[in-house]
Amino acid sequence: MKLLSIAVPCYNSQAYLDKCIQSLLAGGDEVEILIINDGSTDCTAQIAEKYACKYPDIVHVIHQENGGHGEAVNTGILNARGMYFKVVDSDDWVDQGAYIKILDTLRQQGEKGEVTDMVISNFVYENEAVRHKKVMNFRGIFPEGRVFTWNEVGRLPRGHYLLMHSVIYRTRLLRECGLRLPKHTFYVDNLFVYLPLIYVKTMYYVDVDFYRYYIGREDQSVNEEVMIKRIDQQIKVNRLMVAGISLEKVENETLKKYMFHYLEIVTTVTNVLLVKSGTKENLRKKKELWNYIKETDVYTYNLLRYHIAGVVLNLPGRPGRKVTIGLYKISQKVVGFN
Repeated sequence: MKLLSIAVPCYNSQAYLDKCIQSLLAGGDEVEILIINDGSTDCTAQIAEKYACKYPDIVHVIHQENGGHGEAVNTGILNARGMYFKVVDSDDWVDQGAYIKILDTLRQQGEKGEVTDMVISNFVYENEAVRHKKVMNFRGIFPEGRVFTWNEVGRLPRGHYLLMHSVIYRTRLLRECGLRLPKHTFYVDNLFVYLPLIYVKTMYYVDVDFYRYYIGREDQSVNEEVMIKRIDQQIKVNRLMVAGISLEKVENETLKKYMFHYLEIVTTVTNVLLVKSGTKENLRKKKELWNYIKETDVYTYNLLRYHIAGVVLNLPGRPGRKVTIGLYKISQKVVGFN
């Protein structure tokens, strides 16, 4: 068994795949790199096969018909042979020094018989337009250097969310919880992190700036204009998060609060994008989303609707929509999400 499987979903990634894979090769034979070529029409397949031929014990290429990022992750989970599982997008990369420390930690856990459900590390927003890179770390929130549970987690400040970039899951946990991401859907990263959380009992935090998350391309899925064009997919993910887990059934209070705040920020982003689009159709979709949440899970609806964000998001009329957008802009600067 490999120590770590890293799935690299690829679609027309010829411009940046080399940088990504070269950063991952530093893990050596303990790591399995699964390049999932999701129906690319450029030279992605040839670049991937080049690495598979040169490093046959480390790199494996899987070619599939285009199914989207989620289906590529599904394929990675299905084929992973590692004790742990990580997703690295093809336009991102990892810091090699931090990478070695992560692997040392995973190896030591295996030797001690302390295989944890989730390993957490820091990530860096690599935005070329910003001089000072923003580092998302969890110092003072998670205990360091030992296995811990949700009962030992401090209060998670707003903005410190466990994104796909910061988590490594135990592979078997992902399989046992039945995680299956939808095809042809953007923003499934939120589902990848959120849905397995209820099954996570033990964690380990490594305080290193491991994952380098590249943002700034005009065609990137997290570009605000692109997100508005793909708003139906954002709504779909939001609905799946609501339907996937009833917060009322989350027994651990610390975990419940964290999952509520995670769901709240995703719901807030969905609502703000619907409001910012300025169309009657999207304002109707905003109302439909809240009706869906209420019909699906009244407990979760009441938490979301009557917390401060829910109240602001539902202020009536044009003045209410202006307040919503204004507070969103402030949050972007203070919290740092995009």
